[in-house]
Amino acid sequence: MKGVILSGGHGTRLRPLTHTGPKQLIPIANKPVIDYAIEDLRNVGITEIGIILGTNMPNKIKDALGDGSKYGVNITYIMQGEPKGLAHAAKTAKDFVDGDSFVMYLGDNILKSSIKDFVSEFDDSDFSSRLLLQEVADPRQFGVAELNDEGKIINLVEKPEHPKSNLALVGIYLFKNNIFEAIDKIKPSWRNELEITDAIQQLIDDGYDVDSFVVEGWWKDTGKPEDVLDANQLILETLKTDIQGIVEDDVKIKGRVVIGEGTVIKSGSVIKGPTIIGKNCEIKGYVGPYTSIGDNTKIIESEIDSSIVIGDSVIQSNKRITESLIGQNSKIITDKKTYPKGRSFVIGENTIITL
Repeated sequence: MKGVILSGGHGTRLRPLTHTGPKQLIPIANKPVIDYAIEDLRNVGITEIGIILGTNMPNKIKDALGDGSKYGVNITYIMQGEPKGLAHAAKTAKDFVDGDSFVMYLGDNILKSSIKDFVSEFDDSDFSSRLLLQEVADPRQFGVAELNDEGKIINLVEKPEHPKSNLALVGIYLFKNNIFEAIDKIKPSWRNELEITDAIQQLIDDGYDVDSFVVEGWWKDTGKPEDVLDANQLILETLKTDIQGIVEDDVKIKGRVVIGEGTVIKSGSVIKGPTIIGKNCEIKGYVGPYTSIGDNTKIIESEIDSSIVIGDSVIQSNKRITESLIGQNSKIITDKKTYPKGRSFVIGENTIITL
Protein backbone atom coordinates (compact mmCIF):
# COMPACT_ATOMS: atom_id res chain seq x y z
CA MET A 1 0.00 0.00 0.00
CA LYS A 2 1.17 3.51 -0.85
CA GLY A 3 0.31 6.94 0.45
CA VAL A 4 -0.76 9.99 -1.54
CA ILE A 5 -0.86 13.36 0.24
CA LEU A 6 -2.52 16.32 -1.43
CA SER A 7 -0.74 19.63 -0.90
CA GLY A 8 -2.22 21.74 -3.69
CA GLY A 9 -4.97 24.34 -3.44
CA HIS A 10 -4.62 28.07 -3.02
CA GLY A 11 -5.59 28.29 0.66
CA THR A 12 -7.72 31.38 0.07
CA ARG A 13 -9.36 31.16 3.50
CA LEU A 14 -5.94 31.45 5.16
CA ARG A 15 -4.75 34.55 3.38
CA PRO A 16 -2.56 36.54 3.92
CA LEU A 17 -0.48 33.64 5.28
CA THR A 18 -0.89 31.66 2.06
CA HIS A 19 0.32 34.55 -0.07
CA THR A 20 3.82 33.51 0.99
CA GLY A 21 3.57 29.73 1.23
CA PRO A 22 1.32 26.65 1.03
CA LYS A 23 -1.21 26.18 3.82
CA GLN A 24 0.20 22.70 4.49
CA LEU A 25 3.34 24.31 5.95
CA ILE A 26 1.50 26.36 8.58
CA PRO A 27 2.76 24.97 11.91
CA ILE A 28 0.57 23.28 14.49
CA ALA A 29 2.45 23.02 17.80
CA ASN A 30 5.59 24.15 15.93
CA LYS A 31 5.34 21.40 13.30
CA PRO A 32 4.02 21.86 9.73
CA VAL A 33 0.53 20.43 9.42
CA ILE A 34 1.61 18.14 6.54
CA ASP A 35 4.10 16.45 8.88
CA TYR A 36 1.21 14.94 10.82
CA ALA A 37 -0.11 13.26 7.67
CA ILE A 38 3.33 11.89 6.77
CA GLU A 39 3.84 10.53 10.28
CA ASP A 40 0.35 9.03 10.33
CA LEU A 41 1.15 7.06 7.16
CA ARG A 42 4.63 6.06 8.32
CA ASN A 43 3.29 4.81 11.66
CA VAL A 44 1.12 2.22 9.88
CA GLY A 45 4.03 1.04 7.72
CA ILE A 46 3.37 3.11 4.58
CA THR A 47 6.76 4.43 3.52
CA GLU A 48 6.27 5.10 -0.21
CA ILE A 49 4.50 8.46 -0.28
CA GLY A 50 3.59 10.66 -3.22
CA ILE A 51 3.11 14.37 -2.54
CA ILE A 52 0.74 16.08 -4.99
CA LEU A 53 1.99 19.62 -5.65
CA GLY A 54 -0.10 22.58 -6.72
CA THR A 55 0.84 25.98 -8.07
CA ASN A 56 1.21 27.84 -4.76
CA MET A 57 5.00 27.80 -4.25
CA PRO A 58 5.50 24.02 -4.58
CA ASN A 59 9.25 24.40 -4.09
CA LYS A 60 8.60 25.40 -0.48
CA ILE A 61 6.99 22.00 0.08
CA LYS A 62 9.98 20.29 -1.53
CA ASP A 63 12.45 22.30 0.54
CA ALA A 64 10.59 21.52 3.77
CA LEU A 65 10.12 17.78 3.22
CA GLY A 66 13.15 16.84 1.14
CA ASP A 67 13.36 13.21 0.06
CA GLY A 68 11.47 12.07 3.15
CA SER A 69 14.46 10.45 4.85
CA LYS A 70 14.11 12.60 7.98
CA TYR A 71 10.66 11.03 8.46
CA GLY A 72 11.79 7.51 7.59
CA VAL A 73 9.88 7.46 4.28
CA ASN A 74 10.56 7.87 0.55
CA ILE A 75 8.83 10.88 -1.00
CA THR A 76 7.99 11.23 -4.69
CA TYR A 77 6.74 14.61 -5.90
CA ILE A 78 3.86 14.68 -8.38
CA MET A 79 2.88 17.90 -10.11
CA GLN A 80 -0.86 18.47 -10.40
CA GLY A 81 -0.56 22.06 -11.54
CA GLU A 82 -3.72 24.14 -11.37
CA PRO A 83 -6.11 22.44 -8.92
CA LYS A 84 -9.04 20.89 -10.76
CA GLY A 85 -10.58 18.86 -7.96
CA LEU A 86 -9.63 16.01 -5.66
CA ALA A 87 -10.37 13.36 -8.28
CA HIS A 88 -8.08 15.16 -10.71
CA ALA A 89 -5.36 15.18 -8.04
CA ALA A 90 -5.84 11.46 -7.46
CA LYS A 91 -5.58 10.79 -11.20
CA THR A 92 -2.17 12.47 -11.37
CA ALA A 93 -0.89 9.82 -8.94
CA LYS A 94 -1.83 6.85 -11.16
CA ASP A 95 1.71 6.16 -12.37
CA PHE A 96 3.11 6.51 -8.86
CA VAL A 97 0.50 4.14 -7.41
CA ASP A 98 1.34 1.63 -10.18
CA GLY A 99 -1.45 -0.84 -9.45
CA ASP A 100 -1.17 -0.81 -5.65
CA SER A 101 -3.90 0.18 -3.23
CA PHE A 102 -3.35 3.57 -1.64
CA VAL A 103 -4.39 5.99 1.09
CA MET A 104 -5.27 9.46 -0.17
CA TYR A 105 -4.77 11.98 2.63
CA LEU A 106 -5.62 15.67 2.43
CA GLY A 107 -2.49 17.43 3.66
CA ASP A 108 -4.28 19.98 5.83
CA ASN A 109 -6.14 17.37 7.92
CA ILE A 110 -5.19 16.28 11.43
CA LEU A 111 -6.59 13.27 13.27
CA LYS A 112 -6.30 12.48 16.96
CA SER A 113 -6.42 8.73 16.38
CA SER A 114 -4.17 6.61 14.19
CA ILE A 115 -5.38 5.31 10.82
CA LYS A 116 -4.19 1.82 11.80
CA ASP A 117 -7.67 0.31 12.14
CA PHE A 118 -8.83 2.20 9.05
CA VAL A 119 -6.24 0.61 6.75
CA SER A 120 -6.30 -2.81 8.43
CA GLU A 121 -7.24 -5.72 6.13
CA PHE A 122 -8.30 -3.42 3.29
CA ASP A 123 -5.99 -5.12 0.79
CA ASP A 124 -7.56 -8.51 1.55
CA SER A 125 -11.13 -7.23 1.43
CA ASP A 126 -13.60 -7.13 -1.47
CA PHE A 127 -14.07 -3.38 -1.04
CA SER A 128 -12.91 -1.02 -3.79
CA SER A 129 -12.80 1.93 -1.42
CA ARG A 130 -13.12 2.73 2.27
CA LEU A 131 -13.98 6.21 3.51
CA LEU A 132 -13.16 7.74 6.85
CA LEU A 133 -16.26 9.43 8.27
CA GLN A 134 -17.17 11.47 11.32
CA GLU A 135 -20.44 12.72 12.76
CA VAL A 136 -20.69 16.50 12.47
CA ALA A 137 -23.17 19.09 13.71
CA ASP A 138 -23.78 20.69 10.32
CA PRO A 139 -23.18 18.21 7.48
CA ARG A 140 -24.21 20.78 4.84
CA GLN A 141 -20.61 22.02 4.85
CA PHE A 142 -19.14 18.64 3.85
CA GLY A 143 -19.39 15.70 1.54
CA VAL A 144 -21.99 13.47 3.22
CA ALA A 145 -22.30 9.67 3.15
CA GLU A 146 -25.50 7.65 3.36
CA LEU A 147 -25.03 4.09 4.67
CA ASN A 148 -27.08 0.91 4.52
CA ASP A 149 -27.59 -1.37 7.52
CA GLU A 150 -24.32 -3.19 6.80
CA GLY A 151 -22.27 0.01 6.94
CA LYS A 152 -21.70 0.09 3.19
CA ILE A 153 -21.94 3.47 1.51
CA ILE A 154 -24.85 3.68 -0.90
CA ASN A 155 -24.85 7.37 -1.73
CA LEU A 156 -22.56 10.40 -1.54
CA VAL A 157 -23.53 14.04 -1.89
CA GLU A 158 -21.21 17.04 -1.83
CA LYS A 159 -22.48 19.76 0.57
CA PRO A 160 -26.16 18.81 0.37
CA GLU A 161 -28.83 21.33 1.24
CA HIS A 162 -30.90 18.57 2.87
CA PRO A 163 -28.42 15.92 4.10
CA LYS A 164 -29.70 12.39 4.71
CA SER A 165 -27.11 11.72 7.43
CA ASN A 166 -24.67 13.59 9.64
CA LEU A 167 -21.67 11.54 8.50
CA ALA A 168 -19.08 13.76 6.84
CA LEU A 169 -16.12 12.67 4.73
CA VAL A 170 -13.05 13.40 6.77
CA GLY A 171 -10.63 13.76 3.86
CA ILE A 172 -8.78 10.44 4.16
CA TYR A 173 -9.66 7.74 1.63
CA LEU A 174 -8.62 4.18 0.77
CA PHE A 175 -8.71 3.14 -2.87
CA LYS A 176 -7.90 0.21 -5.10
CA ASN A 177 -6.84 0.69 -8.67
CA ASN A 178 -10.35 0.76 -10.18
CA ILE A 179 -10.83 4.27 -8.81
CA PHE A 180 -8.95 5.51 -11.87
CA GLU A 181 -11.52 3.92 -14.21
CA ALA A 182 -14.27 5.65 -12.22
CA ILE A 183 -12.49 9.01 -12.48
CA ASP A 184 -12.27 8.63 -16.24
CA LYS A 185 -16.08 8.28 -16.40
CA ILE A 186 -17.10 11.37 -14.44
CA LYS A 187 -17.65 14.92 -15.70
CA PRO A 188 -16.57 18.19 -14.06
CA SER A 189 -19.00 19.53 -11.47
CA TRP A 190 -20.59 22.98 -11.41
CA ARG A 191 -17.28 24.15 -9.90
CA ASN A 192 -15.55 22.85 -13.04
CA GLU A 193 -13.72 20.33 -10.87
CA LEU A 194 -13.53 16.55 -10.88
CA GLU A 195 -15.08 15.70 -7.51
CA ILE A 196 -13.82 12.68 -5.59
CA THR A 197 -17.36 12.15 -4.27
CA ASP A 198 -18.56 11.75 -7.88
CA ALA A 199 -15.81 9.23 -8.59
CA ILE A 200 -16.68 7.17 -5.51
CA GLN A 201 -20.37 7.34 -6.42
CA GLN A 202 -19.37 6.05 -9.86
CA LEU A 203 -17.76 3.04 -8.18
CA ILE A 204 -21.00 2.40 -6.32
CA ASP A 205 -23.09 2.81 -9.48
CA ASP A 206 -20.79 0.35 -11.26
CA GLY A 207 -21.59 -2.28 -8.62
CA TYR A 208 -18.46 -2.04 -6.47
CA ASP A 209 -18.67 -2.05 -2.67
CA VAL A 210 -17.50 0.99 -0.71
CA ASP A 211 -16.91 0.55 3.01
CA SER A 212 -17.14 3.12 5.80
CA PHE A 213 -15.14 3.68 8.96
CA VAL A 214 -16.32 6.18 11.56
CA VAL A 215 -13.37 7.87 13.24
CA GLU A 216 -13.12 8.15 17.01
CA GLY A 217 -11.74 11.26 18.66
CA TRP A 218 -11.36 14.63 17.04
CA TRP A 219 -10.59 15.56 13.47
CA LYS A 220 -9.63 18.97 12.16
CA ASP A 221 -9.56 20.39 8.66
CA THR A 222 -7.16 23.32 9.12
CA GLY A 223 -8.57 25.39 6.28
CA LYS A 224 -9.45 28.51 8.27
CA PRO A 225 -7.60 30.53 10.96
CA GLU A 226 -9.99 29.45 13.70
CA ASP A 227 -9.50 25.79 12.69
CA VAL A 228 -5.72 26.19 12.82
CA LEU A 229 -5.94 27.63 16.33
CA ASP A 230 -8.35 24.88 17.43
CA ALA A 231 -6.02 22.19 16.07
CA ASN A 232 -3.08 23.84 17.83
CA GLN A 233 -4.98 23.70 21.11
CA LEU A 234 -5.89 20.03 20.64
CA ILE A 235 -2.33 19.00 19.79
CA LEU A 236 -0.92 20.99 22.71
CA GLU A 237 -3.18 19.01 25.03
CA THR A 238 -0.94 16.00 24.28
CA LEU A 239 2.33 17.73 25.27
CA LYS A 240 4.78 16.32 27.76
CA THR A 241 7.05 18.74 29.60
CA ASP A 242 10.53 19.03 28.06
CA ILE A 243 12.67 22.01 29.08
CA GLN A 244 16.00 22.27 27.22
CA GLY A 245 16.51 26.03 27.29
CA ILE A 246 17.61 28.32 30.11
CA VAL A 247 15.07 29.30 32.75
CA GLU A 248 16.28 32.19 34.92
CA ASP A 249 15.41 32.70 38.57
CA ASP A 250 11.96 33.99 39.51
CA VAL A 251 10.21 32.35 36.53
CA LYS A 252 6.87 30.60 37.05
CA ILE A 253 6.16 27.57 34.87
CA LYS A 254 2.73 26.03 35.25
CA GLY A 255 1.43 22.95 33.47
CA ARG A 256 2.97 21.09 30.52
CA VAL A 257 5.60 23.20 28.75
CA VAL A 258 8.19 22.52 26.03
CA ILE A 259 11.12 24.93 25.72
CA GLY A 260 13.66 24.45 22.94
CA GLU A 261 17.45 24.59 22.98
CA GLY A 262 19.02 28.04 23.10
CA THR A 263 15.87 29.70 24.41
CA VAL A 264 16.10 31.95 27.45
CA ILE A 265 13.12 32.58 29.72
CA LYS A 266 13.89 35.84 31.50
CA SER A 267 13.37 36.51 35.19
CA GLY A 268 9.83 37.53 36.11
CA SER A 269 8.20 35.64 33.24
CA VAL A 270 5.20 33.34 33.52
CA ILE A 271 4.82 30.39 31.15
CA LYS A 272 1.49 28.61 31.46
CA GLY A 273 0.95 25.30 29.70
CA PRO A 274 0.12 23.65 27.55
CA THR A 275 2.60 25.74 25.58
CA ILE A 276 5.51 25.07 23.25
CA ILE A 277 8.38 27.51 22.70
CA GLY A 278 10.92 26.80 19.96
CA LYS A 279 14.66 27.19 19.76
CA ASN A 280 16.73 30.35 20.26
CA CYS A 281 13.87 32.46 21.58
CA GLU A 282 13.97 35.18 24.22
CA ILE A 283 10.90 35.43 26.43
CA LYS A 284 10.17 38.18 28.94
CA GLY A 285 6.52 38.32 29.93
CA TYR A 286 3.50 36.00 29.95
CA VAL A 287 3.03 33.16 27.46
CA GLY A 288 0.19 30.67 27.34
CA PRO A 289 -1.84 28.64 27.69
CA TYR A 290 -2.46 27.04 24.26
CA THR A 291 0.31 29.00 22.58
CA SER A 292 3.01 27.92 20.10
CA ILE A 293 6.03 30.18 19.71
CA GLY A 294 8.26 29.39 16.72
CA ASP A 295 12.05 29.52 16.63
CA ASN A 296 14.03 32.77 16.89
CA THR A 297 11.19 34.80 18.39
CA LYS A 298 11.41 37.56 20.98
CA ILE A 299 8.56 38.26 23.39
CA ILE A 300 9.51 41.45 25.21
CA GLU A 301 7.45 42.69 28.17
CA SER A 302 4.37 41.23 26.49
CA GLU A 303 1.42 38.91 27.10
CA ILE A 304 0.18 36.35 24.57
CA ASP A 305 -2.18 33.39 24.85
CA SER A 306 -4.16 30.96 22.65
CA SER A 307 -2.04 31.91 19.64
CA ILE A 308 0.51 30.74 17.08
CA VAL A 309 3.64 32.76 16.31
CA ILE A 310 5.23 31.04 13.32
CA GLY A 311 8.74 32.30 14.12
CA ASP A 312 11.52 34.87 13.58
CA SER A 313 9.23 37.51 15.05
CA VAL A 314 9.23 40.25 17.67
CA ILE A 315 6.33 41.07 19.96
CA GLN A 316 6.80 44.06 22.22
CA SER A 317 3.37 45.11 23.37
CA ASN A 318 1.93 46.16 26.72
CA LYS A 319 -1.49 44.88 25.57
CA ARG A 320 -2.42 41.21 25.64
CA ILE A 321 -2.51 39.43 22.28
CA THR A 322 -4.98 36.55 22.12
CA GLU A 323 -6.33 34.02 19.58
CA SER A 324 -3.90 35.23 16.92
CA LEU A 325 -2.06 33.62 14.01
CA ILE A 326 1.12 35.61 13.38
CA GLY A 327 3.21 35.00 10.26
CA GLN A 328 6.96 34.59 10.08
CA ASN A 329 9.30 37.54 10.48
CA SER A 330 6.59 39.85 11.83
CA LYS A 331 6.70 42.61 14.42
CA ILE A 332 3.97 43.83 16.74
CA ILE A 333 4.98 46.87 18.74
CA THR A 334 2.72 49.01 20.94
CA ASP A 335 2.72 52.77 20.65
CA LYS A 336 2.58 53.80 24.31
CA LYS A 337 0.26 56.69 23.47
CA THR A 338 -2.64 54.30 22.78
CA TYR A 339 -4.69 52.43 25.34
CA PRO A 340 -6.65 49.58 23.70
CA LYS A 341 -7.44 46.28 25.37
CA GLY A 342 -6.53 42.91 23.89
CA ARG A 343 -6.04 42.47 20.15
CA SER A 344 -6.46 39.51 17.80
CA PHE A 345 -4.55 39.12 14.54
CA VAL A 346 -4.14 36.97 11.48
CA ILE A 347 -1.11 38.47 9.77
CA GLY A 348 1.19 37.21 7.04
CA GLU A 349 4.96 37.13 6.82
CA ASN A 350 7.15 40.24 7.03
CA THR A 351 4.42 42.34 8.69
CA ILE A 352 4.96 45.24 11.09
CA ILE A 353 2.09 46.45 13.27
CA THR A 354 2.36 49.43 15.59
CA LEU A 355 -0.48 49.77 18.08
